[in-house]
Amino acid sequence: MNKIILASASPRRRELLEQIGLEFEVIPSDIEEKPQNRIPCEMVMELSAVKAEDVFGRLSGEKKNSAIVLGADTVVALGDQIMGKPGSRERAETMLTLLQGKTHQVYTGVTLICQKEGVPVQVSFYERTDVAMYPMSGEEIRAYVDTGEPMDKAGAYGIQGKCAVFIKEIQGDYYNVVGLPVARLYQEMKKL
Repeated sequence: MNKIILASASPRRRELLEQIGLEFEVIPSDIEEKPQNRIPCEMVMELSAVKAEDVFGRLSGEKKNSAIVLGADTVVALGDQIMGKPGSRERAETMLTLLQGKTHQVYTGVTLICQKEGVPVQVSFYERTDVAMYPMSGEEIRAYVDTGEPMDKAGAYGIQGKCAVFIKEIQGDYYNVVGLPVARLYQEMKKL
């Protein structure tokens, strides 16, 4: 199998790739994320493609011929409202207040790019997982935000962390919520 290059600095994506035993190198995309699309499934595919294309474009010679570049992006959506990373304590509290007691969607877009016989081949897909949360009191929300865990996560929570006690139910791929649908990824990589 070709060498995988992860176009992301996400520690969770690195952990998931390690968990399934894939060898990879990290070359984060430094492109500014300015999506044209506001439909969640299309937005994550667009952003994953932009990241993968950025890194693939920086590769040269043999590396380009022997690598699969993996770009990924995750968003949380409540109805039409897309929630990125909170960026501030107040925004994290607002997001969690909106999500608590409801079912929301987590979308992860993935783009794979490799070169076959000198021609770039690109595949993009997304996964959607529905996540239902138990109601949270204002005190519970503030205490969770105090942990610092929500600050670098889409939707202001980590399903694999302290927020696990508020997750009532999921329908779909758990790993998609963490940040990378590894089973689907593996199936798509086999096709390449």
